[in-house]
Amino acid sequence: MKLRTAEQLIDRLSEELIWRKKELSEVKSLIETKFSISKHNALIRSGICLLYAHWEGFVKLAANSYLEYVRMQKLCYKDLASNFLALAMKEKLNQVKETNKPSLYIPVCNFFLDELNQRCELPKDVISTASNLSSEILKEITSILGIDFSPYSTKSVLIDTKLLKTRNEIAHGEYSISDKEEYLELHTEIIAMLDIFRNQIENAAINEDYIRN
Repeated sequence: MKLRTAEQLIDRLSEELIWRKKELSEVKSLIETKFSISKHNALIRSGICLLYAHWEGFVKLAANSYLEYVRMQKLCYKDLASNFLALAMKEKLNQVKETNKPSLYIPVCNFFLDELNQRCELPKDVISTASNLSSEILKEITSILGIDFSPYSTKSVLIDTKLLKTRNEIAHGEYSISDKEEYLELHTEIIAMLDIFRNQIENAAINEDYIRN
């Protein structure tokens, strides 16, 4: 389904979070159950990997869904907020920076002089987490989308160390463990950040933040 309306975007994000939260809730319930220490450790290690998978997966999907929604609004370049205009210009600028020929800057200049009234062409599915959604990559994504990074600015240790670093250690076969209370705190924080990210994108779509003021 193409995301032509804010309601369709909101529905997609809601559906995505429902099944992700349900799966994470099932794992949380298991971890809260009394098992042997070895079983608890195995569940917690699995739970951290799953927490990261849903964190990265939802951020990537939600970001690209918002980009799809903006693309479907069929705006002119001149009407785009600067962050989306920069994204639209990325390929042109990439071609230019790979050479020292001044002549290749002429089409870029002509674009800004003569083509801003044309309908924009935004790239598809270009927002990447690089399979390592660190706080710095998240900051870049929020900048591309034109949403506020400040709700995550105090979460860098949680994102980079407690979640990403631990997940990478587990994924690379290292025996990295956390206790139950640490996991439950991490679960609560990640769920909260997922909700914040969804709300930010929904509000940006409803408030038409993608349109130039």
